[in-house]
Amino acid sequence: MAALQHAYIAAAIRSPIGKAPRGMFSHTRPDDLLATVIRGLLAQTPELDPAAIEDAIIGCAIPEGPQGLNVARIGALLSGLPASVAGVTVNRFCASGLTAIAMAADRIRVGEADVIIAGGTESMSLVPTLGVSTSFSPDIFARDENLGIAYGMGLTAEQVAARWKVSREDQDAFALRSHQRALAAQQAGEFSDEILPIEVVSRQPDLESGQESLGEGRAGAGASDSGAAGDASGGIRVRRRTVSLDEGPRADTSLEALARLRPAFAAKGSVTAGNSSQTSDGAGALLVVSERALKTHGLTPLARFVSFAVKGVPPEIMGIGPKEAVPHALKLAGLTLDQMGWIELNEAFAAQSLAVIRDLNLNEDIVNPLGGAIALGHPLGATGAIRAATVVHGLRRRKLDYGMLTMCVGTGMGAAGIFQRV
Repeated sequence: MAALQHAYIAAAIRSPIGKAPRGMFSHTRPDDLLATVIRGLLAQTPELDPAAIEDAIIGCAIPEGPQGLNVARIGALLSGLPASVAGVTVNRFCASGLTAIAMAADRIRVGEADVIIAGGTESMSLVPTLGVSTSFSPDIFARDENLGIAYGMGLTAEQVAARWKVSREDQDAFALRSHQRALAAQQAGEFSDEILPIEVVSRQPDLESGQESLGEGRAGAGASDSGAAGDASGGIRVRRRTVSLDEGPRADTSLEALARLRPAFAAKGSVTAGNSSQTSDGAGALLVVSERALKTHGLTPLARFVSFAVKGVPPEIMGIGPKEAVPHALKLAGLTLDQMGWIELNEAFAAQSLAVIRDLNLNEDIVNPLGGAIALGHPLGATGAIRAATVVHGLRRRKLDYGMLTMCVGTGMGAAGIFQRV
């Protein structure tokens, strides 16, 4: 058997994250958004012949409606990639994007491929969190050991808060810090390497003429100009604006404002809308390649994908999943926690984030240094790819050696991936 190859990240890019259901991408189809991000990824690597790309592995947590029908293949075709580029959609809920990257890396390691696009896309505006026509197995509700599967994610966060004794005050303080870090990062331009500015086109009725709208919003790669322009034609007002920042961070967030919010999931609970991740829309993509591809196409690697691990935990405490996945990913990599210079811990809820941080004794200074999903948003199946772009560019910008991305996963799982700057 031939020796395993290394898998490298040659480019990593993402869209800004929009708020759902009424944010900047609320009328943008997730396949269009994915196609736009793929085109942006190719623009970063002009030396690569698109015909060399062998597959597109794309994560999506609720693959139905406008993000159904194998959104990976649809997005690849819409992006203008050659018909020879295949596509497969992956669903591991919140870890779908990271799993897509790991699957691409695995194929490259064993020599089955040399160039693969891996990423994720999700519109929580256009597709509800539980899908359009969800059908649960009756056993989920009839058997005690499966009860946790039927819990809403918010109730699992309440379970974690109670078992790990995470107070409401600590959750709110964590949420405030997420916003503060995200705002500081935006002001410092820390996301500029990873975010693709995107032009959003919306069409609304011209009230003066009384005509109805002709269509929904679209998205396309745009210039870095953040201005907006509008024109009217045939009773329809067309508005174009280029977006280049995540929509979620709020400058008006304070401990006092967070403390006034009522529990969102349990009458006497501590989990609120303010200390939970935001429902969001977004997409991200990475170019995963072999060393042979680097040489053949003249690509410059950003990072090496080192290891990936996924572990199951009881569904009713799904948020604690990273505490099982992180040690295994480190073991597979032959690394220790103190060698990590950057950790992206997806903030599904402040309660589970704090429980994981305390259980693993993580250094909070390096956990989500640019803020997390509470401020930036969590477009489910896209988040793994989006936050992978953050890790890859963050390691290079701060000249750190290793970074980790980890998250909890619905129905009781945890996933973790490790990257090395090269």
